[in-house]
Amino acid sequence: MRVKPLDLIIILAAAAAVAFSAVVAYGRGSGALQVDISGADGEWIYPLSADREIRVAGPLGDTVVEIRGKSVRIADSPCPNKTCVAAGAISEPDQWIACLPNRVFVRIVGTGKEEKVDAGVY
Repeated sequence: MRVKPLDLIIILAAAAAVAFSAVVAYGRGSGALQVDISGADGEWIYPLSADREIRVAGPLGDTVVEIRGKSVRIADSPCPNKTCVAAGAISEPDQWIACLPNRVFVRIVGTGKEEKVDAGVY
């Protein structure tokens, strides 16, 4: 059986789609760990290495997110059950905490490995 030009184009397009999907799925986080916070007013990114307290506005009031000791937690929230507060702190990539009633989502992104530039890169 002979491979026709259109067959070859389809095979190459499928291989490119698989390669692109792998890069998107496995290459999203890089460098130092960061805290990605989403709320009703927007999205913010903070380094996990710097201690701070952030107030995130939501429909029920302010949710207090605390970054301390290279971990992050929801310290206080106006939601009725406070499940997000009871969840505790997270410190690893791809972990997350959500306060669903107040529409606040906190996750850690990155690989935790600092990228170093070698001498051959300009």
